[in-house]
Amino acid sequence: MKKHSGRPLEYSKVDVLDAAIDVFWEKGYKACSTVDLCNRTGLGRGSLYNAFGSKHKLYEEALKRYHEFWIETQINILKQTNSAKQNLENLLSWAVEEDFKESAKGCMLINASMEYWKNDPTVAYWSRIHANHLESVIKKVIQNGIDSNEISSNISVDDLARNYLCSFYGIRALNAFIPDIETAQDTVKSIMANFP
Repeated sequence: MKKHSGRPLEYSKVDVLDAAIDVFWEKGYKACSTVDLCNRTGLGRGSLYNAFGSKHKLYEEALKRYHEFWIETQINILKQTNSAKQNLENLLSWAVEEDFKESAKGCMLINASMEYWKNDPTVAYWSRIHANHLESVIKKVIQNGIDSNEISSNISVDDLARNYLCSFYGIRALNAFIPDIETAQDTVKSIMANFP
Protein backbone atom coordinates (compact mmCIF):
# COMPACT_ATOMS: atom_id res chain seq x y z
CA MET A 1 0.00 0.00 0.00
CA LYS A 2 1.48 3.31 -1.04
CA LYS A 3 1.64 6.24 1.36
CA HIS A 4 2.09 9.93 0.76
CA SER A 5 2.56 12.37 3.66
CA GLY A 6 0.81 9.92 5.95
CA ARG A 7 -2.20 9.69 3.63
CA PRO A 8 -2.56 6.56 1.47
CA LEU A 9 -3.87 7.11 -2.03
CA GLU A 10 -6.50 4.52 -1.33
CA TYR A 11 -7.24 1.89 1.24
CA SER A 12 -9.92 -0.62 2.08
CA LYS A 13 -11.69 -0.01 5.37
CA VAL A 14 -12.21 -3.75 5.75
CA ASP A 15 -8.49 -4.41 5.26
CA VAL A 16 -7.64 -1.73 7.82
CA LEU A 17 -10.10 -3.21 10.33
CA ASP A 18 -8.74 -6.71 9.77
CA ALA A 19 -5.20 -5.46 10.36
CA ALA A 20 -6.33 -3.59 13.49
CA ILE A 21 -8.11 -6.71 14.76
CA ASP A 22 -4.86 -8.63 14.50
CA VAL A 23 -3.04 -6.04 16.64
CA PHE A 24 -5.78 -5.72 19.27
CA TRP A 25 -6.12 -9.52 19.34
CA GLU A 26 -2.39 -10.03 19.86
CA LYS A 27 -1.71 -7.23 22.35
CA GLY A 28 -5.03 -6.27 23.90
CA TYR A 29 -6.40 -2.73 23.89
CA LYS A 30 -4.20 -1.16 26.56
CA ALA A 31 -0.88 -2.50 25.27
CA CYS A 32 -1.68 -1.64 21.65
CA SER A 33 -0.16 1.71 20.64
CA THR A 34 -1.03 4.03 17.78
CA VAL A 35 2.39 3.20 16.32
CA ASP A 36 1.47 -0.51 16.37
CA LEU A 37 -1.78 0.25 14.55
CA CYS A 38 -0.10 2.48 11.97
CA ASN A 39 2.61 -0.09 11.29
CA ARG A 40 0.12 -2.91 10.80
CA THR A 41 -2.56 -1.03 8.86
CA GLY A 42 -0.17 0.95 6.66
CA LEU A 43 -1.97 4.19 7.53
CA GLY A 44 -0.24 7.26 8.92
CA ARG A 45 -1.40 8.60 12.27
CA GLY A 46 -3.36 11.43 10.64
CA SER A 47 -5.12 9.12 8.19
CA LEU A 48 -5.94 6.64 10.94
CA TYR A 49 -7.60 9.27 13.11
CA ASN A 50 -9.31 10.93 10.16
CA ALA A 51 -10.82 7.59 9.19
CA PHE A 52 -11.85 6.36 12.65
CA GLY A 53 -11.72 9.33 15.02
CA SER A 54 -9.76 7.71 17.85
CA LYS A 55 -8.05 4.52 18.93
CA HIS A 56 -11.15 3.52 20.89
CA LYS A 57 -13.48 4.16 17.95
CA LEU A 58 -11.26 1.90 15.87
CA TYR A 59 -11.42 -0.68 18.65
CA GLU A 60 -15.22 -0.50 18.66
CA GLU A 61 -15.37 -1.12 14.92
CA ALA A 62 -12.81 -3.91 15.22
CA LEU A 63 -14.92 -5.67 17.87
CA LYS A 64 -18.02 -5.31 15.70
CA ARG A 65 -16.27 -6.77 12.66
CA TYR A 66 -14.79 -9.59 14.73
CA HIS A 67 -18.25 -10.46 16.02
CA GLU A 68 -19.83 -10.36 12.56
CA PHE A 69 -17.16 -12.54 10.97
CA TRP A 70 -16.94 -15.21 13.65
CA ILE A 71 -20.65 -15.46 14.45
CA GLU A 72 -21.25 -16.26 10.78
CA THR A 73 -18.52 -18.91 10.92
CA GLN A 74 -19.96 -20.48 14.06
CA ILE A 75 -23.53 -20.45 12.74
CA ASN A 76 -22.42 -22.15 9.53
CA ILE A 77 -20.79 -24.91 11.59
CA LEU A 78 -24.02 -25.38 13.54
CA LYS A 79 -25.84 -25.89 10.22
CA GLN A 80 -23.30 -28.19 8.54
CA THR A 81 -25.22 -31.45 8.75
CA ASN A 82 -28.72 -32.78 9.36
CA SER A 83 -27.64 -34.12 12.75
CA ALA A 84 -28.13 -31.79 15.70
CA LYS A 85 -25.67 -33.71 17.87
CA GLN A 86 -23.04 -33.71 15.15
CA ASN A 87 -23.40 -29.97 14.63
CA LEU A 88 -23.04 -29.31 18.37
CA GLU A 89 -19.98 -31.53 18.52
CA ASN A 90 -18.55 -29.89 15.38
CA LEU A 91 -18.64 -26.46 17.01
CA LEU A 92 -16.76 -27.72 20.06
CA SER A 93 -14.22 -29.53 17.87
CA TRP A 94 -13.77 -26.37 15.80
CA ALA A 95 -13.02 -24.42 19.00
CA VAL A 96 -10.37 -26.97 19.97
CA GLU A 97 -8.85 -26.87 16.49
CA GLU A 98 -8.74 -23.07 16.52
CA ASP A 99 -7.27 -22.88 20.01
CA PHE A 100 -4.47 -25.31 19.26
CA LYS A 101 -3.31 -23.84 15.97
CA GLU A 102 0.30 -22.66 15.99
CA SER A 103 -0.94 -19.09 15.46
CA ALA A 104 -3.74 -19.36 18.05
CA LYS A 105 -4.58 -16.23 20.04
CA GLY A 106 -7.78 -17.47 21.70
CA CYS A 107 -11.11 -15.68 21.28
CA MET A 108 -10.70 -11.92 20.96
CA LEU A 109 -13.99 -11.22 22.74
CA ILE A 110 -13.06 -13.48 25.66
CA ASN A 111 -9.62 -11.86 25.80
CA ALA A 112 -11.17 -8.39 25.71
CA SER A 113 -13.66 -9.29 28.44
CA MET A 114 -10.90 -10.60 30.69
CA GLU A 115 -8.88 -7.44 30.12
CA TYR A 116 -11.37 -4.63 30.07
CA TRP A 117 -15.05 -5.51 30.51
CA LYS A 118 -15.54 -3.68 33.81
CA ASN A 119 -14.27 -0.41 32.35
CA ASP A 120 -15.50 -0.59 28.77
CA PRO A 121 -19.20 -0.94 27.94
CA THR A 122 -18.30 -1.58 24.28
CA VAL A 123 -16.57 -4.82 25.22
CA ALA A 124 -19.52 -5.88 27.39
CA TYR A 125 -21.95 -4.98 24.59
CA TRP A 126 -20.30 -6.98 21.80
CA SER A 127 -19.58 -9.92 24.09
CA ARG A 128 -23.25 -10.04 25.08
CA ILE A 129 -24.46 -9.61 21.49
CA HIS A 130 -22.23 -12.46 20.35
CA ALA A 131 -23.24 -14.80 23.18
CA ASN A 132 -26.96 -14.05 22.76
CA HIS A 133 -26.84 -14.62 19.00
CA LEU A 134 -24.93 -17.86 19.37
CA GLU A 135 -27.26 -19.09 22.11
CA SER A 136 -30.34 -18.42 19.98
CA VAL A 137 -28.94 -20.59 17.18
CA ILE A 138 -27.90 -23.31 19.64
CA LYS A 139 -31.50 -23.39 20.93
CA LYS A 140 -32.80 -23.97 17.41
CA VAL A 141 -30.29 -26.77 16.83
CA ILE A 142 -31.24 -28.48 20.08
CA GLN A 143 -34.96 -28.05 19.41
CA ASN A 144 -34.51 -29.61 15.97
CA GLY A 145 -32.73 -32.52 17.63
CA ILE A 146 -35.59 -32.99 20.09
CA ASP A 147 -38.22 -32.73 17.35
CA SER A 148 -36.43 -35.42 15.32
CA ASN A 149 -36.03 -37.63 18.43
CA GLU A 150 -32.26 -37.43 18.11
CA ILE A 151 -31.96 -35.69 21.50
CA SER A 152 -33.88 -36.92 24.52
CA SER A 153 -33.81 -34.92 27.74
CA ASN A 154 -36.02 -33.91 30.65
CA ILE A 155 -34.19 -30.57 30.78
CA SER A 156 -35.75 -27.60 28.98
CA VAL A 157 -34.35 -26.41 25.68
CA ASP A 158 -33.42 -23.09 27.27
CA ASP A 159 -31.42 -24.82 30.00
CA LEU A 160 -29.74 -27.21 27.56
CA ALA A 161 -28.73 -24.31 25.34
CA ARG A 162 -27.42 -22.24 28.25
CA ASN A 163 -25.45 -25.20 29.61
CA TYR A 164 -23.95 -25.85 26.20
CA LEU A 165 -23.06 -22.18 25.74
CA CYS A 166 -21.32 -22.12 29.13
CA SER A 167 -19.46 -25.28 28.17
CA PHE A 168 -18.43 -23.78 24.83
CA TYR A 169 -16.96 -20.68 26.44
CA GLY A 170 -15.58 -22.77 29.27
CA ILE A 171 -13.61 -25.04 26.98
CA ARG A 172 -12.12 -22.03 25.20
CA ALA A 173 -10.99 -20.59 28.51
CA LEU A 174 -9.73 -24.01 29.63
CA ASN A 175 -7.68 -24.32 26.44
CA ALA A 176 -5.89 -21.11 27.36
CA PHE A 177 -5.18 -22.13 30.96
CA ILE A 178 -4.47 -25.81 30.29
CA PRO A 179 -3.02 -25.99 26.76
CA ASP A 180 -3.35 -29.75 26.38
CA ILE A 181 -5.20 -30.97 23.31
CA GLU A 182 -6.02 -34.39 24.77
CA THR A 183 -7.68 -32.73 27.76
CA ALA A 184 -9.65 -30.52 25.37
CA GLN A 185 -10.78 -33.48 23.26
CA ASP A 186 -11.84 -35.41 26.37
CA THR A 187 -13.78 -32.35 27.50
CA VAL A 188 -15.66 -32.29 24.19
CA LYS A 189 -16.73 -35.90 24.81
CA SER A 190 -17.86 -35.01 28.34
CA ILE A 191 -19.93 -32.08 27.09
CA MET A 192 -21.58 -34.18 24.38
CA ALA A 193 -22.50 -36.83 26.98
CA ASN A 194 -25.15 -34.33 28.12
CA PHE A 195 -27.02 -35.01 24.87
CA PRO A 196 -28.05 -38.69 25.07
